[in-house]
Amino acid sequence: MASSRSADVVVVGGGTVGAWTAVQLAERGAGRVVLLEAQTLGDGASSRAAGMVRAQGGTETAIRLGLRSQEFYSTSGDRYPLDCGFVAQGYLMPCFTDAEVQQAHDRIALQRRLGLAVEWLSSSDIDDRHTGLTPGVTAGGSYAPGDGYINAPRNVLAYAAALTAHRVDVREHCAFTGLRVAKGRVVGVDTTAGPVDTGRVVLTGGPMLGEVGATAGGRIPAGGTRHQVVVTEPLRDADIDELPMVFDVSEGIYWRPGEFGGVLWGMSNPAERPGEATEFDWSYYQKALARIESLFPAVRGLGLRRVWAATIDYTGDHLPILGPLLADDGAVDGTVVASPAGHGMMWGPAVAEAAADLTLTGGCDWLDLTDLGLDRFDADGNSRLEPEPISLPFPEHA
Repeated sequence: MASSRSADVVVVGGGTVGAWTAVQLAERGAGRVVLLEAQTLGDGASSRAAGMVRAQGGTETAIRLGLRSQEFYSTSGDRYPLDCGFVAQGYLMPCFTDAEVQQAHDRIALQRRLGLAVEWLSSSDIDDRHTGLTPGVTAGGSYAPGDGYINAPRNVLAYAAALTAHRVDVREHCAFTGLRVAKGRVVGVDTTAGPVDTGRVVLTGGPMLGEVGATAGGRIPAGGTRHQVVVTEPLRDADIDELPMVFDVSEGIYWRPGEFGGVLWGMSNPAERPGEATEFDWSYYQKALARIESLFPAVRGLGLRRVWAATIDYTGDHLPILGPLLADDGAVDGTVVASPAGHGMMWGPAVAEAAADLTLTGGCDWLDLTDLGLDRFDADGNSRLEPEPISLPFPEHA
């Protein structure tokens, strides 16, 4: 497709949220959709994510987004040239204290009201099942059989194929350099390859979203922080594909099947300061390793096939941002800011759908967006909302 100086919609960012937003806009007849990506599609965390996709959230927003994304991934092969490779592995979230047990029961009640198939397993139930957890280590836990995972590079391939199929004008190595506004409404964007006239812009950017907002003339309290993932050698005494995924929420450690029978497990350091970081922190890995070995003894003594670190995005309340860009003189008409708050694989397609809804209709009929805009943050980036409790230990402020 030849590049044009005008577009019906411009989407900034070629990660999971930006790409699936562009696809869904084109799919729904938005006209000429231009996608700007400063590097290449999936260049950031979208190709390095662990790919956990769960609906076991602690707020209505998280649960609805998780369910919607699971539905999207499960049916992606019916809509696009490639499916996203979603595997419904089942996800166990163990508890270790009486307080965590009560919180889990409260979550289960909410999750069931919203349509999630989830059950409570007692400590003995977990011990009796084939979970791989050390007998007697838990005080019970919640389990959702429909929760699962996708392979991150496969997701990038899937959305690249979908972008091509829906004739989205993808402009790689083309950075967003400014938003043009007239009388409070967007009239175009500036890029390193020249201006593009448009009346509608979707701003994404993952851990760079704060910089995207500043470039656009607003302030978006979203930041980046390090997350680490390893893949082990194959398990020796168990088949990881027959075990549930597990999330130790208290320590920010999770695991799932990896390549060739190995275990993929990830970790975030709750004490780490925010900022871009792609170096692997071996000292924190050793601390996290001691924890996972105490819970899941099958990983003891296993070598590592791969290790990596990626900068992932977050918001201070761990909830998504969906709403117009706010400048000094108010909301900029024609703009939508879309952030998955560090849950890119888990919520990405659903956040993208809501962003497309906002762009095309100005609203969303399946998710309450009342409190998800930028107006929930004060001048210091503090949110008026209670944070989503089932998250990695992200920093509290962006």
